[in-house]
Amino acid sequence: MKKFMDDNFILQTETAEYLYHEHAKKMPIIDYHSHLIPEQIAENKQFDNVTQPWLYGDHYKWRAMRTNGVEEKYCTGDASDWQKFEKWAETIPHTLRNPLFHWTHLELKAYFGVTDILSPKTAESIYEKASGMLQTENFRVQGLLEMMNVEVVCTTDDPIDSLEHHIAIAKSGAKTKVFPTWRPDKSMAVQNPKAYNEYLDKLSEVSGININSFSALLDAIKKRHDFFHKNGCRLADHGLEVFYAEKSTQSEIDAIFKKVRSGSEVTVEEDLKFKSAALYEFAILNHSKGWAQQFHYGALRNNNTRLLTKLGPDTGFDSIGDWNVAVNMSKFLNRLDLEDKLTKTIIYNLNPADNAMVATMIGNFQDGSVPGKIQWGSGWWFMDQKDGMENQMNALSNLGLLSRFVGMLTDSRSFLSYPRHEYFRRILCNLLGKDVENGELPNDRGLLGQMVEDISYNNAKNYFKF
Repeated sequence: MKKFMDDNFILQTETAEYLYHEHAKKMPIIDYHSHLIPEQIAENKQFDNVTQPWLYGDHYKWRAMRTNGVEEKYCTGDASDWQKFEKWAETIPHTLRNPLFHWTHLELKAYFGVTDILSPKTAESIYEKASGMLQTENFRVQGLLEMMNVEVVCTTDDPIDSLEHHIAIAKSGAKTKVFPTWRPDKSMAVQNPKAYNEYLDKLSEVSGININSFSALLDAIKKRHDFFHKNGCRLADHGLEVFYAEKSTQSEIDAIFKKVRSGSEVTVEEDLKFKSAALYEFAILNHSKGWAQQFHYGALRNNNTRLLTKLGPDTGFDSIGDWNVAVNMSKFLNRLDLEDKLTKTIIYNLNPADNAMVATMIGNFQDGSVPGKIQWGSGWWFMDQKDGMENQMNALSNLGLLSRFVGMLTDSRSFLSYPRHEYFRRILCNLLGKDVENGELPNDRGLLGQMVEDISYNNAKNYFKF
């Protein structure tokens, strides 16, 4: 019987152990999609205790705690940090076989050297040890990144953001490079005229352009796009329910914009046409700068209206959606390809039922100009766990080229989440190791070791050109 979370955690064969310890483990991390707060990196924030970087903003943990019968005040409410940690410790024994159990103990071990299982019995000692270490100079935010060998972090940023913190980080000489990622979702969100007009007023202010037409909106977007590029941005990210590829005329889009700018509600058809026109224009801009663009689709968000009203978005009430997307995804990518305006693209699906579809769709638009130009992103959100990552890599292996995969990202709001890269790398090495032991892959350690290093780091380094 293997010991829980020893040095060979998840690694079930000798080949897997070799691939991880000799190849995967040493590679730096390029975290090309995260939700870390750039201000905290710029100020090199020091946390008061382990609850702050670990439980604040973590809707994964909040969902588990609520399911375990924990009151909301211990999740997002006004309970003390110790009380929140205590309730998380009470929840942990009930997370067996949930990825949170693995993540929790990987993080405790990697950052704080804690090998005890978190439980009500160990909660106080673990809290005191981790919190005490966080009060030392090496455990400030930038130190936490350096500790995990994080070479690059890409945050997620709105076109109206000033990027002042990214600029400050670049000037500071911090060892970890921090770049913005362009996320223009709010500039196409016409389904809520009041919020949309409030947003356009802010965009107008920061761009210096009076946004009184769709053309003016694009001018403002381009001006901010240029500003992001000037400050190191090389990636866009688009959060979608589905891909938008409805046909429309310029006069229709102008009329829809005028309608929503006047505060009127748009129809479902108008909403789809406007989003299609905007998303196409955004993709054209991404291509013009040579950026990579990411599309995260398939989340059914804010299902619980009562708690959305009380707590706001991104608090743990989203789930997997089940829209049909293949036809519009094909139309969207094909239009850009026909016009030679399809830039490097990464697609993330949330519904595992779409795995084979996405794995085959990306093959339609590879053009030989860049290895793996169109990528299928790593298991995202609810799929960011052992089964989800194995299924994604198996489908990609069967229907594409796993060796050209740009690998893992955290998609996290926590500075303690970087062991997720270790988790991914162990799973990758275990998949390859089992195939070798089964005689399904040659026992060529040079070939396999290079593949592991490429997926862990080199492919992303070459793809994004950081």
